[in-house]
Amino acid sequence: MSRTVVYAIGGNALSSPKGGQEHDTALVLAKVMSDVIDLLEAGWRVILTHGNGPQVGHLMSLDGSQPMEEWVAATQGMIGHSLSINLDSILLKRARPESTAVVLTRVEVDTSDEAFAFPTKPVGPILSDKQVMAEDWDIAETVNGPRRVVASPKPLRILDLEVIRALIDRSAIVICCGGGGIPVVNKGEYYSGIPAVIDKDRLSSLLAIEMKVDALIISTAIDAVRTGFGTEYEEIHGELTVQQAEIYLEQGEFPAGSMGPKIASLIEFAKSRTGVKSVLCQPGDALKALRGDSGTSISIE
Repeated sequence: MSRTVVYAIGGNALSSPKGGQEHDTALVLAKVMSDVIDLLEAGWRVILTHGNGPQVGHLMSLDGSQPMEEWVAATQGMIGHSLSINLDSILLKRARPESTAVVLTRVEVDTSDEAFAFPTKPVGPILSDKQVMAEDWDIAETVNGPRRVVASPKPLRILDLEVIRALIDRSAIVICCGGGGIPVVNKGEYYSGIPAVIDKDRLSSLLAIEMKVDALIISTAIDAVRTGFGTEYEEIHGELTVQQAEIYLEQGEFPAGSMGPKIASLIEFAKSRTGVKSVLCQPGDALKALRGDSGTSISIE
């Protein structure tokens, strides 16, 4: 029976080249593509999730009047197209039988989630004084200036889960849950979009749990989990138990704005079923990380 993996890619790896970084972006994307092919050739079925922060921010800077959830949907399509056309080209060249499928993914959240009472997630560009006065937004002062902030609620339910399941059962490489999904709320008789940002890694973990996949890989810019980062006590961890990871998380070793959600998501998946692989690694190391030769694995024992 085929094994299935959810592979989560950061949005920065897929951002439009700026400031002379075209080579770096292309290199990271090439490593992601290589990971997917390596996984397929090792017998894994692959579900790809991805971030979209830089892309949404760019679009919002062009037109701040568009509802935010529509920009999330737009970037799901844009990034999904880019990933799928690259992958399909490689699959065609290698005469592999798989094809890609891009699913615009909607995710239900709850308006009573406390995140809506305390919005903290910066989105969009730095605001002018005129915008600060005119716009009916929650606004916070950041290091670079005032920015709009929105809630980052917990994902409750993936509306398109059965579509994803049907596609993966047909051996598609499914690209979904982009940017943490399009946040919607249940109004009783209909769904409505809502301005919010669902953490991509938390949603990837929920997807992996609901799909009962065999592995979750969170791909990021570092090769392995570190504690004491940047100090003389820095330590690289190839393996962590759930208990160890939870202690480090509680001690503040993994900041909320960067590694914290990744570690919490890996812990959540590792606790969901025995025998699953919950792994963090850098692009290009996915298969090695699943084998325990790279990255960091988090497990119950």
